[in-house]
Amino acid sequence: MSRFFATGTDSSEESSSEEDQIVRPAAPVYTFSDDEEETKRVVRSMKEKRYEEIDGIIHNIRNHRKIKDFSSALASFEELQKAYTRAAPVVAKEENGIAPRFFIRALVELDDWVAGAWADRDSRKTLSKGNSKALTSLRQKLRKYTKDFEAEISKFRENPDLPDDNEEDEERKDSSSEDESEEEKKPKEKVKARRSPEPPRRPPPEDDDSSDSMDWGSSSDDSSSSSDDEARGATTLRDKFLKKTTERDEDEEKEKKKSRKGRDRGAKIGKKDQADDGGEWETVRKGAATSDKPKMFAKDSDIDAALVVKKLGEISAARGRKRTDRRAQLELLHELRTVAQQHNLGDALQLKLRAATVAALFDYNPKVSDAMKPEYWSKLVENVDHMVTLLLAHEDMVLSESILEETEELVTPPYRVRGCLLTALERLDDEFTKLLKECDPHSNEYVERLKDEVRVSALIDRVCLVVERDGSPQEICRAYLRKIDHLYYKFDTRAIRKDLPPGEETSIKKMERLCKYIYANDESDRLRTRAILSHMYHHALHDNWFQARDLLLMSHLQETVQHSDPSTQILYNRTMANLGLCAFRRGNVKEAHGCLAELMMTGKPKELLAQGLLPQRQHERSKEQEKIEKQRQMPFHMHINLELLECVYLVSAMMIEIPYMAAHEFDARRRMISKTFYQNLRASERQALVGPPESMREHAVAAARAMRRGDWRACLDYIVNEKMNAKVWDLMVGADNVRAMLGRLIREESLRTYLFTYAHVYASLSLKSLADMFEMPRQKVHSLVSKMIINEELLASLDDPSECAILHRSEPTRMQALALQLADKVGNLVDSNERIFEKQGSFFQRGGAGRGDGRQRERMREGGWNRRTRNRRRDDERSHDE
Repeated sequence: MSRFFATGTDSSEESSSEEDQIVRPAAPVYTFSDDEEETKRVVRSMKEKRYEEIDGIIHNIRNHRKIKDFSSALASFEELQKAYTRAAPVVAKEENGIAPRFFIRALVELDDWVAGAWADRDSRKTLSKGNSKALTSLRQKLRKYTKDFEAEISKFRENPDLPDDNEEDEERKDSSSEDESEEEKKPKEKVKARRSPEPPRRPPPEDDDSSDSMDWGSSSDDSSSSSDDEARGATTLRDKFLKKTTERDEDEEKEKKKSRKGRDRGAKIGKKDQADDGGEWETVRKGAATSDKPKMFAKDSDIDAALVVKKLGEISAARGRKRTDRRAQLELLHELRTVAQQHNLGDALQLKLRAATVAALFDYNPKVSDAMKPEYWSKLVENVDHMVTLLLAHEDMVLSESILEETEELVTPPYRVRGCLLTALERLDDEFTKLLKECDPHSNEYVERLKDEVRVSALIDRVCLVVERDGSPQEICRAYLRKIDHLYYKFDTRAIRKDLPPGEETSIKKMERLCKYIYANDESDRLRTRAILSHMYHHALHDNWFQARDLLLMSHLQETVQHSDPSTQILYNRTMANLGLCAFRRGNVKEAHGCLAELMMTGKPKELLAQGLLPQRQHERSKEQEKIEKQRQMPFHMHINLELLECVYLVSAMMIEIPYMAAHEFDARRRMISKTFYQNLRASERQALVGPPESMREHAVAAARAMRRGDWRACLDYIVNEKMNAKVWDLMVGADNVRAMLGRLIREESLRTYLFTYAHVYASLSLKSLADMFEMPRQKVHSLVSKMIINEELLASLDDPSECAILHRSEPTRMQALALQLADKVGNLVDSNERIFEKQGSFFQRGGAGRGDGRQRERMREGGWNRRTRNRRRDDERSHDE
């Protein structure tokens, strides 16, 4: 320390009169070193350091919230996580591992701010790209981070008005500092009392808010207090001359804290005394200043139906405008409906107001592609249901789109109201489908949303009653089609029961009644086409194979469906897939393969059935195309299992392709029945090492290779086992019957393959031995062999007394077949060479020197050969002489 402060000198007493007259400059008279300019050091604990760091970051986050700077808020939030990680040992030691309350308050405020910004879709669209991306990242990181503090956050939300821990500490510090300052001020006040009042030698600067404006005192003051300074020592002398630059700031902070605490206490008292004062809390929206809500009608106005309709026209005129508040419109319509109900203005006016509310609810969502919020969709269902209730209660009330507003009758019956109930129902059903598509299909939310289908189906039934009474045949067809859309893909267990009461209507009978009405009364081909496809789907779902097949053959839809709209084409693909499954369950393997071949050979069944989008490598979709295709997707509960489809297709192809390959093994012109199955089989044969099958496709290929050897047991084990049962066969209706059918078909096709492959080895075959080998009835073996002989697939004759099949030796052996195949290839090669030679001869004939008869060309060839021979001999003689 400097000796100037170490010794208490009396130089302050030696002041001259000249120095009293001279005004001292603003600069200090003496110079201190860097160590001496520092203020008194304060020792702080690790808790104070860490909490101060966290508090500073929280302050920055609150500033970012004010200006809606999500990018900076994201960066500050990441800093807050790191700061809290550094403070974790302190929290574990001081707070027993419980996060401090001010930190939890900051997390809750940030979470509420992010949630509000995310819910406000209109404001979110106006954000910049960086802010929008930062908002998404901040929301995800915050949700993930707050899972560790769920208990503290829930406890905080129960009592959010309690003070934070750091505020209580600061209060205690402030009170202790105030006590200390009061104790320090007491001796100073005594000293000032002993001093004589003298005016300051230099007036303090008015514009400076720092502590430079303090009174330095005169020389007489210094002389009067010199004895006290000597008693205190050098440190007090140093403190006396040093400037205190933080006193004013500390006073301001104290004032702010006191005012904030006063406001908090006032808010608590206001909440407690709210009932006594009669006041209510009002949420102030951002924007213009709040004002009282304007009244719907004047106080002395006579409210009647005409006045309400006029007010409704004013509210509806604001629809579609740029800055129209849609929520305020809904509130006004609700209030208008309440006023009409209080004045008993009739159900017809209530129906008109309900129709206007339904239209406003549809307009609430600005984007048609996005789904409506579930709460607004529930309000929509309630309003449409109330409209149907009013229409069913009054037979003399008609709601039609053909009624003009000038011809409406709302007061006296018969009532006539403008509107369209069927259009509202169709849009409501479409919004329900959008809600299902927006949910995660594997979550509980999807199940909750799917429960609302009962409400939708019941509402459609009630609307059908209204339309049947008042609507045209075309409107009835539209209503029936909506009913069919919720019915055609559902399996009815009553349809397969034999003890069903005769008067009860099953889903099959209901579908037939609805579809027949559409067949007879539809004026547009689209409704009739969709009704036929839905009818076929429902028949195939209940294994009515022949009815579904006859509908397909009579309608000729496979010839004209490519000209339909995309949704109808998707329904056609779904119907053909279900028809193929139905044929397979009935044992019609060829028909099942024919129905599924066109769908599976493209390699894109997922897109064709509208069950998802596959990434495209060559042609990338634009955003509009992807958006349109996503709108066409089917809800998850209507999906058809793709693995089941592929397995049925491969097994059907195996049962057709393997016997055909065995019968035409050496035929060079053999055709491929199923290209997909053939490629999978060839790829498996090219592998050097073939391990046990793992996937469903590998099981099908392994079964095909076993069938080629005639090993039906191995083939059946590959197709029907526990793994395949759980993944494929248990998904079918009547799984036990399907497995029994597979065992029967595999035995039959393995027997045919065995006869095609090894018939040339035997002179005769015992039918009884074949029946024992393939575990089949002898009559079935006899029937199969007879069919093969009739179709000229097997050259043999049956000997009934001995129950044997006598084979004829007209078929070539394997070596003979290979030799014949080689001869055919050599003959083809000779033919191709001759054709090439003929082309060269025609070239010489077109040339200038070769225009003559055949004798001249032959002479020219001979002359050229002789000339080449002479030249070769002459060269040989020259080389010999050399």
